[in-house]
Amino acid sequence: MTTERGSDAAGATGAVRTDPAQARGGSALAWLRALRPEQWLKNGFVLSPLVFSGKGTDLVAIEHAVAAFAAFCAVASAVYLVNDVVDRNADRQHPRKRLRPIAAGLISPGLATGVAMALGAGGLLIAWYASRGVVGVLAVYLVVNALYGLWLKQVVIIDVFVVASFFIMRLVAGSSAVGVRPSIWLLLCGGLLALYLGFAKRRHELMLLGATSPSHRAVLAGYTTPFLDQLSVVLLSVTVVSYVMYTLESETARAVGSDVLSYSIVFVLYGVLRYLYLVQRNEGGNPSETLLTDRSLLAAATAWAAYCVYVIYIA
Repeated sequence: MTTERGSDAAGATGAVRTDPAQARGGSALAWLRALRPEQWLKNGFVLSPLVFSGKGTDLVAIEHAVAAFAAFCAVASAVYLVNDVVDRNADRQHPRKRLRPIAAGLISPGLATGVAMALGAGGLLIAWYASRGVVGVLAVYLVVNALYGLWLKQVVIIDVFVVASFFIMRLVAGSSAVGVRPSIWLLLCGGLLALYLGFAKRRHELMLLGATSPSHRAVLAGYTTPFLDQLSVVLLSVTVVSYVMYTLESETARAVGSDVLSYSIVFVLYGVLRYLYLVQRNEGGNPSETLLTDRSLLAAATAWAAYCVYVIYIA
């Protein structure tokens, strides 16, 4: 399953002591943490086609796009629960992941699996309302997640490519929901950005865990910090170029009415450079969390979104 993912003694051992009553059902806070709503930010990719296609004022398109977003949120949380059940022993060796409710024993694996199945089924039903195409994309998403959990997450480079493919699937699903053809440049830009973030996350894990990193994630044994630093610079460059190409694309220019959307590159360039800066400081291991906690990055993202909405719908 995807990163879109014993004896319990407190203190120095790094595990968490739990109450048996909590372990059976878990508190509301434990479930909130297990479902990882902060990771739903990734599903904002589903809404991108709605905004950039100019259909942000079409109530039917909005309804279908929101349904697709909700479907991905439900299915993503289901995947996180299954991941945490499968990886609970490895997570107990991680300084932060050991605190996840299932690894910590706050939620029983059996109950988590049952809730995951319900969320998955509910997500597919919501997707059916949005568009048959969204159902198809979600089905592929689940299959690839399964392959990732069983095998692909152990293959160097391919592991991050698979995670990046989930972002492309979100863009395709969002396009299907609002009935537009996805721009190849938008797909390329989204995929490259996801690769950049994915390899940056691998670097963070490598630096955080040090020599013990392979015991938590076996694929980390195949990575080195210099290699990941080089990848980050290359991917940052091509991501920025692909975004510029998207904003200058003839279809985009026709939808907007001019090429002024290309000026938003200022916010994009600052944002990716800021994130690179944080990664080099051994921060930014969780892109969603970093976006919400780093004021400069959040300001850049907000300014970019506001400018795009202004250009497309107001100017």
